Amino acid sequence: MSTRERILDAAAGILRTRGVAQATTKEIAHSSGVSEPTLYKYFGDKERLLLAVLEERVPGLSRVSVRPGEGDVEENLAELAHAALDFYQESIAMLGALLADLQRLAEHRVAMSRHGGGPDKAVAGFAAYLRAEQALGRVALEADPDASASLLIGACFHEAFLRHYAEGPGAAAAPRATAEALVRAVVRPLR
Repeated sequence: MSTRERILDAAAGILRTRGVAQATTKEIAHSSGVSEPTLYKYFGDKERLLLAVLEERVPGLSRVSVRPGEGDVEENLAELAHAALDFYQESIAMLGALLADLQRLAEHRVAMSRHGGGPDKAVAGFAAYLRAEQALGRVALEADPDASASLLIGACFHEAFLRHYAEGPGAAAAPRATAEALVRAVVRPLR
C-alpha cells in the first residue's frame, strides 16, 4: 500500500471517530506511520486531506454518473439522492463538531473555498442537473431547479442526521427506497 493510501486510511478512521475539529495531523501522521512533513508533502493542509478522504474514502456523489437527457429524471435523481444519503451519513461525524467551533469553522470555510470544496457543491450539482433537464424539456419550465435541489439535498442531510442521531455512527445505510420517496416528493411537481 502506498504512503498516500496509508495516510488516507488512517485519516478516514480518525476523522470518523474524532471529527475534523478534534483530529490532528500529528495523530494522523503517527497512525499512518509517517512524519507530519510527509503528510503535508502529500496533502498541503488538513482541509486538503479532509477533501481527499471525503472524495476517496466516503461513499458519495462521485460514484454516480448521470447525464442529462439519459434515463429517467426521477430514477437519476434517486440515484444521486441515495449517494447523497450515504455521503452525509458517513460524513456527519467527521464534520459535525465544526459547527460548535466558530473560529475553526471560519478557517475551514476559507480553506474549502480555496480547494473548491464545501457543502454548497451538492446543491449546485443537483441544480445544474435539473437546469440541463429543464433545457431538454424533461423538467417543467416553471420549476425552480435551485429550490428543488435545496429541498432534496436538505432532506437527504436531515435523514442522514436522524439516522446518525438515533443509531449512532454505526447506523445502517439508508435504503434506496428512502431516496426514491424523497425524490418523488420533490420531482413530481417538476413535471
